[in-house]
Amino acid sequence: MNEHFFIYNSQFFRAGVPVINAQNRSFRYGDGLFETMRMRHSRIINLDFHFERLLDGMKMLELELPVTFSKEFFLDSVNELLKKNFISANARIRLMVFRGEEGLYNIEKSPANFVIETFPLSDEIKLNDQGLIVDIFPGAKKSCARFSNIKSNTYLSSVMAARFAAHNNLDDALILNSFGRVCESAIANIFIVKGGKIITPPLSEGCVAGVMRRWLIENFPSKIEENYINAQELLSADELFLTNSIQAVKWVKQFLNKQYGNEKAKGILKNYIDHTR
Repeated sequence: MNEHFFIYNSQFFRAGVPVINAQNRSFRYGDGLFETMRMRHSRIINLDFHFERLLDGMKMLELELPVTFSKEFFLDSVNELLKKNFISANARIRLMVFRGEEGLYNIEKSPANFVIETFPLSDEIKLNDQGLIVDIFPGAKKSCARFSNIKSNTYLSSVMAARFAAHNNLDDALILNSFGRVCESAIANIFIVKGGKIITPPLSEGCVAGVMRRWLIENFPSKIEENYINAQELLSADELFLTNSIQAVKWVKQFLNKQYGNEKAKGILKNYIDHTR
């Protein structure tokens, strides 16, 4: 069996080798952020969107990577890691950027740390055969602050929502914001189809600024509306689907006693697959 490797600050390490200690700020405080990307046919889908979101989030968190870290450097590093892990043209790629080991308040100005991981993935993108069954996670409400839009290492509400789904034989759980409206799921952005219109919560509702969400809004500007979604909206919708960069589009079959179709989701996914060829 081949050994698996990851990159930590430009060096290769075998999977399982510890590279941080108990003083690490990401471990202690969730002080960092991450990007999860899909490579298909040797190309990272929507790489520019991912890098824009990464840089915006780093600016917000006052994180600075070494000056040598660029999009080109990242791609070269990913390709080296893919070869070392014997992964060819299709992969899930995770980039994590985080602050080092300074104290809580006396943070010295120093370059951020980064970790790059690669995992094999099928090249197939298709709509799920079995529709998802979802419910609302009652355990937490997500803030609508600007930090809610980034892929933060502080991911507790999503982790607990995913655990709630697993404990209750659900495929995913929907997360409410501080106003009691639906903002996202544990692992995805949310869209409903109602009267021919596709609706998703605006970023002001506290959802992650998803790359797949952005792609849909920019490619279907006349069909997608950003608006509030509450439980009643879910129950009166014709379709409900979830999106993220790895799974693309997943249609939901059931929320409470409501059953949904998937015609719009099928059409959107077909357009997306054409985009990734």
